[in-house]
Amino acid sequence: MKWAIKIFFRTLRFILVPFVLLWEVVTTPKGIVRTAQEQQRIDEQTRGLALYQFKTCPFCIKVRREIRRLSLNIELRDAQHDEQHRTALLQGGGALQVPCLRITDEQGGSQWMYESAEINAYLHKRFAQVL
Repeated sequence: MKWAIKIFFRTLRFILVPFVLLWEVVTTPKGIVRTAQEQQRIDEQTRGLALYQFKTCPFCIKVRREIRRLSLNIELRDAQHDEQHRTALLQGGGALQVPCLRITDEQGGSQWMYESAEINAYLHKRFAQVL
């Protein structure tokens, strides 16, 4: 019986994944337009940020939408399929939970921020005021 349930959910996931990804593309907002100098300054500020995520996680999609809306160049790290990123997330953040924003300061210290609402609030507070 366990194998039947496992197969059912794998099949369901296999069918739904393309629709989830298509929905993300269709509903993604346009990014804000900045001058080249402003965007370069923002890019410098985002250099120390990395988002650990799973491609089809709804909470990760929520954060990626905010990143695109604010036109931020934040590195996306696949913690589901990339073993190196998965290990870094476990060792640095302490949990295999996504989304997780790694914030590295100028001294090299890292802060790991979980929860999509908290991440979006941080990004909005830090980068939306530049608008």
